[in-house]
Amino acid sequence: MKDKYKKLYKEANRIIGDKTPLKKDCGIICDGACCEGDSDTGMLLFPFEESTLTVKEKDGVRLAVCDGRCKRYERPLSCRIFPFFPYVTPEGKIRVIPDIRGVNVCPLISHFDDVKFDRGFLWRVKKVGSLLYADDACREFLIETSREIDSIISLME
Repeated sequence: MKDKYKKLYKEANRIIGDKTPLKKDCGIICDGACCEGDSDTGMLLFPFEESTLTVKEKDGVRLAVCDGRCKRYERPLSCRIFPFFPYVTPEGKIRVIPDIRGVNVCPLISHFDDVKFDRGFLWRVKKVGSLLYADDACREFLIETSREIDSIISLME
């Protein structure tokens, strides 16, 4: 099973490539706020995803934790697609949405309507979402996370 997921995430990382949410380095806007790692927070690891970063478990969830200076090609998938998520609609369709869980970290989420995102990046996140949706464990993770995002949004309304 390990090899299956290693190949899956290798393909997901290949799809994202070096694309980022903006056509320029978005870290210049916020001084790399999403890379300000600390020992209490981290980025979710997808099912069976491995990481060269420190991995810890918090409330039953595996997180990759860094000190803010990782090798970009070693970032977990959540870092590569941040601040977006391949959201699964209740009808089972993949949509790329801003990941509201990162609103306190990423100013792009707060100013979503004012920012021109790289459409190629968004297309790639959707393609990765479709790739992951084909796997049972990843599909369950995507759906559960999408419902978590729904509940956060409903609390904000």
